[in-house]
Amino acid sequence: MTIDEVRGLLERLSFIRTGGSDAELRAAEALRDRCAALGAKAWLEPFPVEMAEVESAVLTVDGVEIPCEGYRCAGSGDVEAELVYLPNTDPASLARARGKLVLLDGFVTHFLYQDLYKAGALGFLTYTGNVHYADRDMDQKELRSYVSLGNKLPGVNLNAKDAFRLVQSRAQKAHIVLRQREWTGESRNVVAELPGSRDEWIVLTAHYDSTPLSRGAYDNLSGCLGQLCVLEALRDAPRTYGLRVVFCGSEERGLLGSKAYTAAHAEELDKLALVVNLDMIGSVMGRFIACVSGEEALVHYLRYLGAETGWGIAPRQGVYSSDSTPFADRGVPAVSFARSALPSQANIHTRYDTPELLSAEQILLDSAFVTEFVRRMACAAVCPVKREIPEKVRRELDEYLNRKRRES
Repeated sequence: MTIDEVRGLLERLSFIRTGGSDAELRAAEALRDRCAALGAKAWLEPFPVEMAEVESAVLTVDGVEIPCEGYRCAGSGDVEAELVYLPNTDPASLARARGKLVLLDGFVTHFLYQDLYKAGALGFLTYTGNVHYADRDMDQKELRSYVSLGNKLPGVNLNAKDAFRLVQSRAQKAHIVLRQREWTGESRNVVAELPGSRDEWIVLTAHYDSTPLSRGAYDNLSGCLGQLCVLEALRDAPRTYGLRVVFCGSEERGLLGSKAYTAAHAEELDKLALVVNLDMIGSVMGRFIACVSGEEALVHYLRYLGAETGWGIAPRQGVYSSDSTPFADRGVPAVSFARSALPSQANIHTRYDTPELLSAEQILLDSAFVTEFVRRMACAAVCPVKREIPEKVRRELDEYLNRKRRES
């Protein structure tokens, strides 16, 4: 792609496109059509997702209404109780949660939520934003099914400034009223293929959805554009392995697209030699990284390739929080590439994730390195990456996918 084409796609597709929405479908169709224009066979693969529309969410603390957004998929409820702030979640802190509404720092993770539920909490409050920012944005969060396991407590999200003031003023009593409509909707993956000489594949993944506040230019339209660059650059190259691009829907809702794809194609996964995932490239500032969910030898290979081509890269072995993970969990080795910028330079999941964070030139440069790596893998007589997941990575997968508590 040219610089002008990258800039044009950034502007055209940088809109809020949450998983399961009509806007996500518009983006999916645009990506499918672009792949078809490059000569690839391309189609959409729908999959079911939980959907919810919050009809009303009201938080009152000590008689004063506080602006908030209700958690989607957290059911409906009306709860009034003492408010307690829990900066720690050790057993002594959790003992204070019984019969209370609990204000938390950070994300509502699986084990934290289950601990709160078992401890007898009646509901929860979280916050997003920054006390130093001028905006008063509140992200629309959701209580994911693998977090709640069907045990739903009413929850709301507020702005960091209001959370700060509630704790500062030692607020006493809170009242949450949450009403919502819930149903099963549809998200979709976009799949495109360029076959090779054998019926085995290098899979290229990137998610194309965004969070409710974000236009998602950096996270992760940039990765989608990178995969389009790889597809275009290698479409006429003689390949041993075919190239299969999977643009994943609903990644921001818990890797739902890649989980759906690996479940639907479980019998075909033995034909996948390697997964190459792009999640956030092309930022004006930031270092280029790689996370290998596979053998340690691939970490060294990437370091050598960087040295050979004059490309700065920081590779490591582990689990990356993106669509590479469900593939690795099913035994397919994977590597995720990103240009990782500090939040002060490239903020994600907020209104500040816009095309202005990115450099079209850097997207093309990042994509060129990924293209060279993919070319070597796809054109190899035999893909050199062992099709095995080391025990160290499997332990991290167990922790990331909530099968095992992370060791402190």
